[in-house]
Amino acid sequence: MTLPVVTEPQPDAGGGEPRVPFLVALGERVRMLRSRRGMTRKAVALAADVSERHLANLEYGAGNASILVLVQVARALQCPLAELLGDMSTSSPEWLLIRELLQGRDEAELRRARLKLAELFGAGGGVDAVGRHGRIALIGLRGAGKSTLGRRLAEALGYPFVELSRQIEQFAGCSISEIHALYGATAYRRYERRALEEVIQIYPEVVIATPGGLVSDATNFNLLLQHCTTVWLKAEPADHMRRVAAQGDLRPMAASAEAMEDLKRILAGRSAFYSKADLTIDTSAQPLEETFALLLREVRAWLGRAAEASAA
Repeated sequence: MTLPVVTEPQPDAGGGEPRVPFLVALGERVRMLRSRRGMTRKAVALAADVSERHLANLEYGAGNASILVLVQVARALQCPLAELLGDMSTSSPEWLLIRELLQGRDEAELRRARLKLAELFGAGGGVDAVGRHGRIALIGLRGAGKSTLGRRLAEALGYPFVELSRQIEQFAGCSISEIHALYGATAYRRYERRALEEVIQIYPEVVIATPGGLVSDATNFNLLLQHCTTVWLKAEPADHMRRVAAQGDLRPMAASAEAMEDLKRILAGRSAFYSKADLTIDTSAQPLEETFALLLREVRAWLGRAAEASAA
């Protein structure tokens, strides 16, 4: 979502209190949406259960409304709160029509729509239907076994093995922790994308161990899904914690006194994205050797089906 930039308050032309640009932009947004709906200010105020004066202040950019009032106004205008706050993409009629078509669809339908859109846009970001099958990307939270199983899988398939975190560090010229500390999360995601793009360009066949948080960035995760066969290595929280501790690093839970609860929350927040993978392997369900055998068997079967589909 693109929000208006919050800058220093600007002097009011009428000599009153200075107005904050974000609030001014919010007020303009409310007026525009009200006009689009063909509703009077009085009608919106009545539907939102707020005073007309309060709504007028909001539209003028002088009213610093609470989030609950904004929710009520959004409902009265029959729009999502994100649109009210200033998601600029929603100003496009085409986007609004597409959003309406997708409204209420279940996950399976949304997945089909996403894949069709990716195919439609082709070179502009479409699914690499043939090439992606040769690139096996392992996703999952740290401690799932991506490095250990990834190296063995690459050796068994005769593919190169790439740890994307190491590629990111090479691009940045410093460690992952230093990237975050010195440049922030936005810069990290930029390095992550550059590293992923380079791996995709260089290797038609490769096994990639991805950082656990890659799925948190929609742009980078879409790129991965479009160009790689993805395998979610999932594990129980206790196994994640034990394996990470065995590596001598509790990142990103190091500063928390409730590390296990933090880990569970992170896993819960990312599981819906991890589950978009083509294959899922539970690394907690059996010992390492059996897990590797299962992974190799599932990947070879997937590659076989992909080859048959391409030949047909």
